[in-house]
Amino acid sequence: MSKVYSLKTVQKLPISLEAAWDFFSSPANLKEITPTNLGFTIISKHHGEKMYPGQIIEYTVKPVLGIPLYWMTEITHVVDKQFFVDEQRFGPYTMWHHQHHFKAFDGGVEMTDIVHYKIPFWFLGDIANTLFVKKQLQGIFDFRWKKVEDLFGILNADFYD
Repeated sequence: MSKVYSLKTVQKLPISLEAAWDFFSSPANLKEITPTNLGFTIISKHHGEKMYPGQIIEYTVKPVLGIPLYWMTEITHVVDKQFFVDEQRFGPYTMWHHQHHFKAFDGGVEMTDIVHYKIPFWFLGDIANTLFVKKQLQGIFDFRWKKVEDLFGILNADFYD
């Protein structure tokens, strides 16, 4: 059986909690913080403008060799201006659980992402994670980190794996 892997990032930005929440709780902004080479496209038509529990968002993404994959996530938990969780319902992972946490402090907001994921194909999934999946996910979060800094500015940053 393959392992469950995790990734954690913590980023501090010089914006208000409200501004951070408004940006990150809008599905329309996902494409802006995703590398263009992934071909990320939202294909759902009735996903709404802001996150809410039970919300279904459908995408296509091209993570390997430009081959489009279907991905459906559900927003399972939302506490306004504190956190939301998206979980994969259909897609490339056996399991995908992504927590987005927001916490205000004097001078800005701290955002924490925690992802737990599992790759299909037992030990072959573990090998794939070692060879390229973990690196690709790290690259996606590195891109997001830089894009968010470009959009909102730099305050202070810590990165955890």
